This record gives sequence, C-alpha cells and structure tokens, in this order.
Amino acid sequence: MREFRIDVPQAELDDLRDRLRRTRWPEPATVGGWTQGVPLDYAQDLARTWAEDYDWRRCEAELNSYPQFTTGLDGGGDDSVEIHFLHVRSPHPDALPLILTHGWPGSVLEYVGLIGALTRPEDPRDAFHVVIPSLPGFGFSGKPAVSGWGVERIATAWAQLMDRLDYDRYGAHGGDWGSMITAALAGGIPEALAGIHLTMPLAEAPPANERRPLSKTEKEALMFSKRFQHSGTGYSAEQSTRPQTLGYGLTDSPVGQACWIIEKFWDWTDCAGHPENVTTRTRLLDNVMLYWLTASAASSARLYWESFRKPRMEPVEVPTGVTVFPHEMTRLPRYWLERRFTDLRHYSTPDTGGHFAALEQPETLVEELRTFFRLVR
Repeated sequence: MREFRIDVPQAELDDLRDRLRRTRWPEPATVGGWTQGVPLDYAQDLARTWAEDYDWRRCEAELNSYPQFTTGLDGGGDDSVEIHFLHVRSPHPDALPLILTHGWPGSVLEYVGLIGALTRPEDPRDAFHVVIPSLPGFGFSGKPAVSGWGVERIATAWAQLMDRLDYDRYGAHGGDWGSMITAALAGGIPEALAGIHLTMPLAEAPPANERRPLSKTEKEALMFSKRFQHSGTGYSAEQSTRPQTLGYGLTDSPVGQACWIIEKFWDWTDCAGHPENVTTRTRLLDNVMLYWLTASAASSARLYWESFRKPRMEPVEVPTGVTVFPHEMTRLPRYWLERRFTDLRHYSTPDTGGHFAALEQPETLVEELRTFFRLVR
C-alpha cells in the first residue's frame, strides 16, 4: 500500500486551455436539441467555461482531502495493475466495510458526495468503512498492458484489495459496470460478502415456457430498454470493437472527450432534457478531467472490448438489494432478477433518478444502502 496524492503539473493544465482555445468546430446539427448529439452552442459554451473559469485545483484538493492509496493487484493473472482507491474509515469501530464500484463514463467522483453520510451517520449502526477504487484503465489507476482485464478479473482484484485491507466480511455496491463487477464478486467469493446492492442489475430473460404476464409498468420499462438499444448504443458498439481507434481522437481533443462523456449524462440521467438539471457543470467537467488528465479514453473503453459482448449471468446466492431508478436504461422485471439473484431481500423503485444515482439522487441512494444493509449486517 502506498499513499497517493494528486498533483497535476501546471503545464498539463496550460496545454488543456490551449487546446480548448484552438478547437476546430464542426457545423451545427441539421435539427434542434440533442437529437444528433451534443448541440454546437452548448459544446462551445462548455469549452469556454472549461478554458476560462474552471478550476481543477479545487477538485484536486477535494480528492486529496480523503485518504488515497495505490496498490498492485493481479486479479489472479500473471501481470498486476496499480489500482488507485479512496479508503475512508468510519469513527465507529463496528462499521461495515463497503466497496463502491463505478462504471463508464463515471469515476470515483460519483461516490465522493456519499462519504460523509456513509462513514458518519446519525445512527452508528448505519456506519460504513468506505473503499472506492478506480477501475483498471480509469482515472488514476494503472492501465492494463495485456488483454484479460474483464469483469471477472476485476472482481478478483477487488477481493484481493479488501483482503489486503484486512476486511474479511464486507458489503459491495455498484452501478453500470460496477453492478456487473459486484455481482461477479458475489459469485466468486460469496463467503466474504454480507450482501450486495445494485442499481443496474442484469439477468437473462426466462425461457418462453417460464414467462409470466407482465404488468403495465414492466412492459413500459422493457420498451424503454428496447428504445435505448435501438438509438442509444452506438458508443458501446465502437468501444467493444475498436477502442484503440476511438482513443486517438478522444485523447487528442478535450472537446471530443468531454462531449463523448457528457452526452451520456444527458441521455442516461433523469434530467428533463439537460444534464445540468441534475448535476452542476463543474461536476461534469470534474468527471471529464479524470479521463482527460490520465489520457484514459482508450484504456477505459477497453473494458467493453473485454466484457461487453458475452456477459456472464451466473446465479448469485449472496443476499442482494436492488434499487431501480426510473430513468435507468435497463430495467428488468423483478421475477427475472429473482431467477438470478436468488436471495433478493430488498427491491425498490424510487420516483426520480437515473443511471448516475450517486450524483443525481445522493440522499435516496444513501437511504437505500442503509435500508438494505440493515438486513444483513
């Protein structure tokens, strides 16, 4: 374990501002709004803010206010990757360790706003020791130099991390790729997990002879998911097949990297048409910076190449809690989930929120975590 502190050279920040001011812009879309992607006027205003008003040192200081570390983990393979993580212990000695896993295009910043509520709750019985790792190839974690770092190997690395921290029983939460990694962690080392909580649980459809009639709400959720598959998955097709090609443009152009990410905050959040309705422009840029400063466009996209096309859906017997927010792009019928997550103890459908629950609805997510883990502590 090595203590870690972020200290981005000023030359890199100066280079970013220079690139932003020299952006070569395309023409506007031929239709209004976000139908063809990020609107030109919004992208230009975002770039102006980023170049002239944005303060990375504020975000850097915020992250540096928490204990951060790196450690080499091999995930059961022959090569290791330096993993960056935040580790914030609760003052309450009986707190339950909890590992929180982000996805793409998220980062550890998704969960920073939850740390205080999780580690220092009003009721000590709800306290957690919090571990927030950056995925391999994301943020300040190292980049795998060979293939093989998919969902299952990352889950094994997380088990190694928690063991290295001397946690022999803990909880786990995840969204997006974090949901898949958390489920794989529960399948691989169930004896260590008190329980898992997911915001994007995935399961296979039942065979035709086992299907039940769906409610109106369940039918609407599946139609929402089908529309997303039809019009919202171009990014995953590219990242799961040609991540290296994509990486050249995004690593060279800060506006390209920002728009590639922020479009998802428009599409995947419960934002009523504009991403800044659910989080601030500053926080959106903070998150983009963790990709830009670390040049991790290609390395983060590679997780799709590793694991997107053939996801594993083994049964999970560990106690499970599920919170399905109404703008999550994949919302499956409960009984589909119960076939995979055989000990589903908590299932909730809040009225508002989307894919980035920790940023959109932090108070709701904290209460959901407390409610579920009270059942399994």
